[in-house]
Amino acid sequence: MRRESRVGRRDVLALGAASLAGLAGCLGGERDGSDGSGGSTATTGESTGNTDIAQSLSTHAAATDLESQPIRGPDPLDATATIIAFEDPSCSRCRAFEQNVVPKLESDIESGILSFVSRTYPVVYQWGKPAVQALEATFDRDEAAYWGLFSHYFEEQDAFSTENVLDRTRTWLAENTDLDAEAIVADAEAKAFDDAVQADLAAGDEAGANGVTPSLFLFRDGQYRTTARGSVSYDVIANTLEL
Repeated sequence: MRRESRVGRRDVLALGAASLAGLAGCLGGERDGSDGSGGSTATTGESTGNTDIAQSLSTHAAATDLESQPIRGPDPLDATATIIAFEDPSCSRCRAFEQNVVPKLESDIESGILSFVSRTYPVVYQWGKPAVQALEATFDRDEAAYWGLFSHYFEEQDAFSTENVLDRTRTWLAENTDLDAEAIVADAEAKAFDDAVQADLAAGDEAGANGVTPSLFLFRDGQYRTTARGSVSYDVIANTLEL
């Protein structure tokens, strides 16, 4: 569900930062392309466009409308460390990150050290677009169901297509939640929450995601440290955030 506005923004000294890139990420093509477009491999060495501008979490473009995003762990503005993750359900590198790296972050999330903020960034395969519409419609109703559906897309990623994604979404919601699956799918088809989708895309573009997923904006003590993209290891995140 949509969160109440947060208070207590920090005035902090900001660090200069460089962009970290993994081995490769998913690179989006044209956002109105065919189902088979996009999904190519991004080269390393992408720059955020923010590397020469010291910024705090409260003013960083990636954190625009932060209080309205799905968040695991503590309030991002109060947490020791914060990750703002721009991901596409259709991106194979996002799946690898969610399945191989995020589990290693769980203890820090649960202990209140790390805040993990999810932002949708559908730039790879076309089925990711209706998927994120369904995610936003689900989040508006129940945040726990959002995280469940989010994980389901990665767990069954190879089974989805533009033609079946909403049917499969309806089935999962009906079988795993108490929500009105038909209403959520209807909202996804009508793009009832497209403002939220477009806000995430705009925030990612402004922050310098540059059409690459996953793009992870890393903050420590309210200060922007760097951006990590693509095949990002746990060690890169842990070292950057001093976890």
